[in-house]
This record gives sequence, structure tokens and C-alpha cells, in this order.
Amino acid sequence: MVTLQDSKKQRGKIISIFRGKTICMKVLLTLLLSLLSIPFLLAQDSLSAQAEISVLTLGPTQTELYSAFGHSAIRVYDPEQGIDDAYNWGVFDFDQPNFYLNFARGYLYYKLGVYPYDRFRDYYIYYNRYVHEQPLNLTQAQKQKLYEYLVWNSQPENQNYRYDYFYNNCATKVRDVFSTVFGDSVHFNGSHIQTDYSIRDLTDIYLAQQPWGDLGIDICLGLPMDKKASPSEYMFLPDYIEAGFNHATISGKPLVKETISVYESREEEVKASLIHPLVAFTVFALLTLVLSQWDLKRKKISRWFDAILMGVLGIVGLLLFCLWFFTDHQAAAINFNLLWALPTHCIVAIALFTNRKWVGPYFLVTAGISVLTLLLWPVLPQALNIYLLPLVVTILKRSLLNYKLRKS
Repeated sequence: MVTLQDSKKQRGKIISIFRGKTICMKVLLTLLLSLLSIPFLLAQDSLSAQAEISVLTLGPTQTELYSAFGHSAIRVYDPEQGIDDAYNWGVFDFDQPNFYLNFARGYLYYKLGVYPYDRFRDYYIYYNRYVHEQPLNLTQAQKQKLYEYLVWNSQPENQNYRYDYFYNNCATKVRDVFSTVFGDSVHFNGSHIQTDYSIRDLTDIYLAQQPWGDLGIDICLGLPMDKKASPSEYMFLPDYIEAGFNHATISGKPLVKETISVYESREEEVKASLIHPLVAFTVFALLTLVLSQWDLKRKKISRWFDAILMGVLGIVGLLLFCLWFFTDHQAAAINFNLLWALPTHCIVAIALFTNRKWVGPYFLVTAGISVLTLLLWPVLPQALNIYLLPLVVTILKRSLLNYKLRKS
């Protein structure tokens, strides 16, 4: 006689056997589908013997500040597979969450975009930017390995990266891909670098036609920009990516087969700034001198002028202070421009309309700091932009005037 308990045990065994068979069937079905998909994956991802992988260098243009340094990318060309793509690490999305806040805080994310090569190339030709291509001296296995990494990197979950102006940008990513994929077998020989420029020097060279942009960068970025750049650090510029690859080896052989000039830019007619910063600050200093002589003659301070001057300088100082201490912009740290753009000037701009006794001594301290700044200008560890000299003289003149008239 079968008891109720025995019946439950038998039913449990039957269910376990059925579940076991179901799991086995699922595993077998998964393996079968994987095996069936292998030929498809190979057809999609395997490069043919005719495949070429190249480094692209796109020339600079002075039409915009961001385009003044040029650009870099990688091209994968396989006529047999119908592949001709440009891999571009210079893509950013204005619609990403908190884009402007992240940009201000130094948390800007760029991503890898993949474009048809002909459209990518023609864009730069249209804007008269030279296009150089360096086909690489890679074995079939090395091409395949590099291509698989690029495909992986272009997936939505892998394409984003934390952008840095000098150490992790669209040019350095091209170099770093090869170091990641091939490790120590790739060697970048920096012996072709014969100069001892700092990062700021290199930036100044490329912004020679954009004095206001150069001034803005020199004001906002601090002492880290003044370190002597190593050959590897030169490669934040696409031109030096091209030169670096020309002097690189892989497994002891040259990494680049040749350099092909796809397009050479025509001579660019650069429109000079209507008002050069040096001219603007010099004229401002001369007008301030005239106003100061008038104030001295009538023994009365033009408070409205000093309030505007101190207010603007104080706002600039607050910006530099926040960039240094409250953002992740590493290049904005230890900024000696705070010698003339003191954040406390904001307080003085308001106090000028009161009879605070400390305002006079404050201007004396400001005058002393201005004198030290002018005397130490050539030897400061941070190179201050020469266009700012008339502005510092202006601050000195108004500070001495305020102290003298307030004291008397």
C-alpha cells in the first residue's frame, strides 16, 4: 500500500528529473546556438589579408579655439569585407546629464564615435584642414587584435572616457590604444623631440593667431602647465602623434610603413583680432592714468571706477579660486594669477562706498603685492601672460592713489 508520503516523494523525483532534463536541454540549445553563430561572427569580425589600419592626423585651423590644435583618429580599411571606418575619440554630447555642470567641475566625458571614412575625411577637407594617413606595419594577427579592441571600445558601454585637455584627449587616446593592445612590444622613441617646451609653451605656439583665447587659457590654468613636457606629453598635440608614430617601433620594426598626404591645406587667411589684448590693456592703463591724475588734482576718488575695477578683478579671482579648489581641473591648480586677481577685491568693491578704516591699508597691501608681482614677473615659476602687464600697472596706480587720498 502506497502512503501519501511515498506518493509525494515519487512525485518530487519525477519533477526533479523533468527539471534536470529541461536545464540540460537549455544548456545544449545555448551551445548549439553559439556554435551556429561562430561562422557569422567570423564573417563579421575577421579582417581579410587586404585590410589596412592607419593613423589619421587632421590639421588645425584658426576658425575656432577648439580646432586650433588639430585632431587624430584611426582608420580601418578592408575592401574585401566592405569596411572603411574612422574611429574618432573626439565626440561629446551636449545632451548628456549635467553637461555644463560637469564641464565646469572638470568631469567632462568624451566618447569614441565610428564614422564612414569618406565622410569623416571630406569634413576636414571642406574646412581646409590637411589630412595625413600613416598605414601601419602590422601582421594579420596584430591587425585583427587591434580591430577587435576598436570594435569593443566602440560599444555603448565602453565608448565613454574621462576627458583631460593634456593627458587624456582625442590624440593621446590613439597612442594609448596601441599601448593597451600591444603592451611593451610598441615603443615610442622620443629622441626626435629636440626642444624643451612646457605644456604652456606648446599651447601658446598653436594659439599664436588667437591672442584672446591664449590669454583666457593662460589666466585660467596654473602652474601644472609650466612643467617641462616629456616626449610622451608632447603627444597631446596631433602633430606630435604623427611624429611619434613615425619614430615608433613594434616588435623591433618600424610601426609606420609610410606617410601619405591625402590633402594639404591651402594657406589660411587669418583675420586678426579687431583689438589685440595688449593694445586693449595698454589703452585702459593710459586712460586710468589720466583719470588718476584728475582724481589727484581734485583730491577726490572716482569710487565708481574703482568699484567696477575691483569687482571685475574679484570675480575673476573667485573663478580661479573655485577652479583650483572646487573642481577636478588639474591644470587649474596653484594659479599665480591670483596675485593680481584677489577674490577679496569683491569685498572692497562694496566697501569703497563706506568709510571703513581698513580700506586704505588694504589698498597699500594690494600695491605691495602688485610691486612684487611686477618685480618677480620674469622669475615666477608660472609664466604669466605678458598682455597682463599694463593691467597690473593699473592696479598698482589705483591702489597707491586710494591709499594716499584716504590717508590724507
